[in-house]
Amino acid sequence: MCALFGWLNYKGIVPYRVLKKLTQALANAAEERGTDAAGISYVHDGKVTIFKRPKPAHKIHFNAPNDTNAIMGHTRLATQGDKKQNYNNHPFAGHADTEFAFAHNGVLWNDRDLRKDGLIPNTYIDTDSYIGVQLIEKQGKLDFDSLKYMSETVEGNFTFTVLDQYNSLYIVKGSNPMYLLHFETIGLYVYASTETIMKKALKQLGLHKFESKRVDTEEGDILRIDRYGKITRAQFEPKIYRSKYSSWFDYDTSPYYNMHEEILLAYCGCYGVDSADVELLLEYGYTCDEIEEMLTDQSLLREALKDVKYMYGEDLYENCYGGAF
Repeated sequence: MCALFGWLNYKGIVPYRVLKKLTQALANAAEERGTDAAGISYVHDGKVTIFKRPKPAHKIHFNAPNDTNAIMGHTRLATQGDKKQNYNNHPFAGHADTEFAFAHNGVLWNDRDLRKDGLIPNTYIDTDSYIGVQLIEKQGKLDFDSLKYMSETVEGNFTFTVLDQYNSLYIVKGSNPMYLLHFETIGLYVYASTETIMKKALKQLGLHKFESKRVDTEEGDILRIDRYGKITRAQFEPKIYRSKYSSWFDYDTSPYYNMHEEILLAYCGCYGVDSADVELLLEYGYTCDEIEEMLTDQSLLREALKDVKYMYGEDLYENCYGGAF
C-alpha cells in the first residue's frame, strides 16, 4: 500500500501559509500507508517540479513556492525498486505533448511482460509504477484517450494521479481507494487515498469546519480537474482477475477478488499479517478500507478476528487459521 494526496487551489483565496501546512499535514497523515519514501510535484514558472526523498514524510519539509496552485503527493511502501535509489520513488516525471508528473497507489504485475514483449522499453527505473508513465509517453499525448489506454494495458491494483504543466490534475480511479473533497466556497479541492488521512489532516488545520462536498469516484472513472476548478470525466474498462488465494475453496466455486482485495492478500505480510486472516475477514464481510485500517492498527485487527472466531466457532478458527489471536 501507498498513499496519494494533494490539493488544487483554483480561486486563490486560501492563503499560502495554510496551503503549505495542508501539504505537510496530508503527507504526515499519509504515512499510515507508507514510510519508505515521500514526494510532491507542483508547477513553477510553467515547469513541472518534483521533490522526493527516501524518508518518511514527517522527516521532510515540503516547501513549494508561494505561487503554487496545485500539489500532487505520494507516500511509499516499497514493493519493487530500491527506495534508496531516489529515482525509484514517486512522483515520476513524464513528457508527451506536455510535461507531467505521475503517482500510483498499488502494485502493477505485468511491467516485465510489457518490456519483454517490446511494448515499452527497458529503463533504469525499477519501480513497476513507471510503466504507467511509459505507456502515456508511447501515445505521445496526455489526455483521456492515453490515460484510458494506459489503464486498460496495465494489470494490477491501482489508482493513479497525474499533474500536467498547466495545473490540470487527473485522477484515474482503479480498485484502490480515493477520497476527494470540494470546498466550493473557498475554491479548493483536496484529495487523499482514505477518509482517515483526510480527516486527520483537515482537523489539524481547522479546515474541517468549512463546508465541503465529496466528489464521487468509482472504479473505471478518469477525472480531470483543470486550473479553473472544472471537472470533466471519462471512463476505462476495469479488469477482473481470479484470485490465487483460493486453496480452501473448490475450484469451480472459487471467488473472484477485485484488485483492491488482491493487494491486501498479497502484501498484508509486510505488516506481519497472514493472508488467511485477511481472506477470512473479507469472507465475513469487512471492506477493504476497514481491513487496511486494521493493518496499521492491529488492535482493531485482533478485535475483528476475535469476533469472527466467535461467529465461526472456536474449533473451525483454530484448525484453519492457527488461532493466532
